[in-house]
Amino acid sequence: MKRLRDKTEDDVCCKEKAADIPIGLKKIALVGNPNVGKSVMFNNLTGIYAVVSNYPGTSVSVSRGKAEIGGEEFEVVDTPGMYSLLPLTEEEGVARRILLKERPFVVLHVIDAKNLDRMLVFTLQLIEAGLPTILVLNMMDEAERLGLDIDINGLERELGIPVVPTICTEGRGVDELKKRVKDYERGKTEIKYMEAPEYLKMETALQEIQALLKADYTLSKRMIGLLCLKGDKEILSLVAERDPEAVDRIKGIIDEAKRYYKRPFDYFSTMRRRNRIDELFSHNVKHTKKKGISFNERLSQITMNPVTGLPILFLVLYYGVYKFVGGFGAGTLVDFLEGVVFKQYINPFLSGIFSEIIPWPIIQSLFVGEYGVLTLGLRYSIAIILPIVSIFFIAFSIIEDSGYLPRLAMLIDRVFKSIGLSGRAVIPMVLGLGCDTMATLVTRTLPTKRERLISTVLLALAVPCSAQLGVILALLGENTTAMFIWTGTIVLVFMFIGFLTARIMPGEPPVFYMEVPPLRFPKPYNIVVKTYSRVKWYLMEILPVFIYASIFIWLGQVTGLFDVILKLLSKPVAVLGLPQEAARIFLFGFFRRDYGAAGLYDLNKSGLLTGVQLVVASIALTLFLPCIAQFLMNIKERGFKTGIGISVFVLFFSFLVAYAANLILNSLGVVI
Repeated sequence: MKRLRDKTEDDVCCKEKAADIPIGLKKIALVGNPNVGKSVMFNNLTGIYAVVSNYPGTSVSVSRGKAEIGGEEFEVVDTPGMYSLLPLTEEEGVARRILLKERPFVVLHVIDAKNLDRMLVFTLQLIEAGLPTILVLNMMDEAERLGLDIDINGLERELGIPVVPTICTEGRGVDELKKRVKDYERGKTEIKYMEAPEYLKMETALQEIQALLKADYTLSKRMIGLLCLKGDKEILSLVAERDPEAVDRIKGIIDEAKRYYKRPFDYFSTMRRRNRIDELFSHNVKHTKKKGISFNERLSQITMNPVTGLPILFLVLYYGVYKFVGGFGAGTLVDFLEGVVFKQYINPFLSGIFSEIIPWPIIQSLFVGEYGVLTLGLRYSIAIILPIVSIFFIAFSIIEDSGYLPRLAMLIDRVFKSIGLSGRAVIPMVLGLGCDTMATLVTRTLPTKRERLISTVLLALAVPCSAQLGVILALLGENTTAMFIWTGTIVLVFMFIGFLTARIMPGEPPVFYMEVPPLRFPKPYNIVVKTYSRVKWYLMEILPVFIYASIFIWLGQVTGLFDVILKLLSKPVAVLGLPQEAARIFLFGFFRRDYGAAGLYDLNKSGLLTGVQLVVASIALTLFLPCIAQFLMNIKERGFKTGIGISVFVLFFSFLVAYAANLILNSLGVVI
């Protein structure tokens, strides 16, 4: 069974900042596997407002919000996805630290009801840890469709904790859950395990460790003992800090128990829980006979089968990206806004006003000149970039809300393994098609430093952002040869650099586990809310950058610095076989990739590029230096030396590939 972490950019940047959460509120911690509806439940409890910040000392983001339940305010914490109290990743470590250090009033364990047997393992851990747990059986509609009849009352009685069925996408069961939270009374719950001879030595060791523990650990002393037996370094350090006089004796007990067992302790504790879950299932879950496989299940299987899934992926890319984003967004909408609204009406109107109210030409040029804040910066951001990213975010929201994204991760996992990544890296890569800066931030969700670094290099080099991609698709879309050459070059570079980096960098091959949510018909409301949030965030980011860039270029013109930089860039640009005027698109591209793409759009409309030059310029600009925002994010996430090293490599490699493309195309006499 495979699993996938579900932290997307929704968790990182698409929730609006709320006021600071008051100190002292009772905490509700949402825990559970990825893709079980935790984020939707979080929104049901708190509304759309949340405070998103890194957990201290880590790069993992945690969402926090306020909820009013029964007239009382609570702080709600949406913890990163976790599968066990024995963490394997940084995200799981952060989730456990929240449980350990923040002492939640209640823990809501949100699970996918149709996978109840598998997810109850973690529920038993939470109960055994003595945490105040409420089990939330989400996606009950999916479980019922699969023929699962769950006895909620019986399950609640045997587990000894509240059990609440919900369908959080529809808000069903949320009111009952709030009532259970408000009325929650912490009691003493014990798991009744069947005894067997193989567990006796482990139980003896546990009892001896429990007797030595005197401090308060939030988790039960039994769970602390189990984690010690499993060799959890963080817990052993905690014991050394709080019970220093007992730590040596505890290590001796662990060593003695290890000599007795040939298998890890985790195996035995998991088997005990599995036996208990089998009992719970036999008592409380019935399977009604299903009438064949549903259409959604069949479609789900088709999307993950390479034979049928790849053609579906091609259709999604063709209609969702090429036609919708490139054709409609970068073509129809941009042509209307840029060619009609701005060029025929807004720019002439603004130029007339500023020529009348400002008598100095040099000041006029700041606002309405060739590189003016209004005539260039505002036009690029509103008329060219905004329609493209808006259409992309609509397409991405549809893909995300339908549940196709995890299936895409499953589909390309084998391919990504060859470049040192697992299928979960599809999340930052797809997000990179929206904004590479945002995607670099989301590489935090990848489990190893090696995968995070490989993803950062590929995002900086070979993943064009939505605006850049949209403009290039619009420019090359009518010429099949040009589109084939550009696409083939970028894909080849992506795979070659990924393969090379994976071979150079040491580390174990990535392991990929995925929790696949059900396929659903996207809800229009969700698409509108997600698109609005993302477009608002994106516009707030790019508009100031475009204005600052216009001011910087104006200052460069006034001081002569702009001409000097263009003169320096004109030499490598000439080597690529491009006209001198192309130098400015690379300068623009350093401010933002999409800014450079808008410059390429203008350059081509002016008739200054041949077909071959357009393809070469598109290749060079796609592979060119990351924009300032992504450059700074690379340094923040990967460190100063690594961030600088990535940028230097990308700068030289992009021109090398573009030079090779120009040389080959001209040598072969290709006409585009």
